[in-house]
Amino acid sequence: MNDWSVVNGSTRIVAERYDAVSETIYVRFPNGVEWWYSACPPNIWEAFTAPGQSRGQFIHQVLNYKPNGRYAG
Repeated sequence: MNDWSVVNGSTRIVAERYDAVSETIYVRFPNGVEWWYSACPPNIWEAFTAPGQSRGQFIHQVLNYKPNGRYAG
């Protein structure tokens, strides 16, 4: 699985990563809590990480409707 990538310019998350095998997006919030969102094929990851895309809005509008939960690393 990929290492965490730091997210600059987002007030909602501080890091993200993607597991293409399980099609799971992982996010780390400013308070240190990590969350997973599954059923995310590559096109969802690409849309989430597109330049200018608000991570917070994408989580609210798309990812929160995917299977998700707290990641225990």
